[in-house]
Amino acid sequence: MQLIRGLHNLSLSPDGCALTIGNFDGVHLGHQQIISTLVSKARELDLPACLMSFEPLPQEYFREDAPARLSRLREKWCALQGTELDQFLCIKFDHHLAELSADDFIRRILVEKLNIKFLLVGDDFRFGKNRSGDFALLKQAGEKYGFEVQDSPSHCLNGERISSTRIRQALIDNQFALAAEMLGRPYSICGKVAHGDKRGRTIGFPTANIRLLRHATPLSGVYAVELIDEKQQCHKGVANIGKRPTVDGHHLQLEVHLFDFNQDIYGQQVCVEFRLKIRDEQRFESFEALHQQIIHDSEQAKAFFAL
Repeated sequence: MQLIRGLHNLSLSPDGCALTIGNFDGVHLGHQQIISTLVSKARELDLPACLMSFEPLPQEYFREDAPARLSRLREKWCALQGTELDQFLCIKFDHHLAELSADDFIRRILVEKLNIKFLLVGDDFRFGKNRSGDFALLKQAGEKYGFEVQDSPSHCLNGERISSTRIRQALIDNQFALAAEMLGRPYSICGKVAHGDKRGRTIGFPTANIRLLRHATPLSGVYAVELIDEKQQCHKGVANIGKRPTVDGHHLQLEVHLFDFNQDIYGQQVCVEFRLKIRDEQRFESFEALHQQIIHDSEQAKAFFAL
């Protein structure tokens, strides 16, 4: 699959493409169903299957209080590697795009830039300045410009539509098994292991510090986790995700203490899978109090993993 950053890097196929558009936050089972349908149609038409998404997400551009996303761009890209998509087109969402009318979005981007022949979107899809464009307008444009438009049905679990919002709520509610069912895999946060201030070593709990590179996460607190390293080895442990109030931290950080572990994984890209929430993050009056709490947290995590 080809990653294309920006329309200016797009190399047009003379025959056009089959396209879907959306946030695809989390790349959950509903998204995977859309992609599978798109790929099948693309193969039928002998066209490349292309997914268009945006950075930042439109709601992040318009709202400072936008919900924490499930996956940043790198995680989305990695999840899409497991599909049969041909192209992942990532477009910068900026003032120019926000001001583009629905008609101009169709003509300038879908028709002139992408030369689309098939478009698959949800029937609630909105686009263009002030969200003025809808599925009906796309159908009319398809008749005008010669491309087919099809709506993507919802994918349900236990009678309810799978959505990024529903997964986010499951994570908040400590329903990690339900979140995994909707995602098709355990929920994880991935990033590079970096050198920290090494305070954990002073109280007997060295941690792997993972750079989050995001303003917000759907999780906060202490969790039983499994860390998957670059060799695809799995290590169990306990993690804190938050701002570390005991040391007056100001930036979001993911710190993982791994059980019976003494390997050097600095600089590795790892994924941390969340299995159980143990408690909320809290401030302690001393490092000794924090030390005792981490002992208790570790015992709970080990009990969960039956170690």
